[in-house]
Amino acid sequence: MRESLVAVIDDDALVRDAAASLIRSFGYRTATYPSADAYLDAALDTAACVLTDMQMPGRSGLELRHSLRARGSTVPMILMTAFPTDELRARAAGLDLVALLDKPVDPDLLSRALALAIGG
Repeated sequence: MRESLVAVIDDDALVRDAAASLIRSFGYRTATYPSADAYLDAALDTAACVLTDMQMPGRSGLELRHSLRARGSTVPMILMTAFPTDELRARAAGLDLVALLDKPVDPDLLSRALALAIGG
């Protein structure tokens, strides 16, 4: 649903801001976080979807997924990575992710993943 809030988590400010700008161009609202811990410290109930980087200082995107599940969160998650490997794809396959996207993120794939995660 348009105007839903998408949390964008990436330690690289340029990537984080570019992703948030792209997502806003699709009609969604965004909130940005420089780390998984910053997101976990924030109000979790507001995001309709989380777009997170895989490799960040502190918790990785996969560790964030585990932490959210441990807290009972069912927020849909899209993971993005600049280092796609078969091992990562296998690890991510069992985590109920909406998508695992390669960086740089293809706008059409991100738009489709968001529509799948949120609806609309």
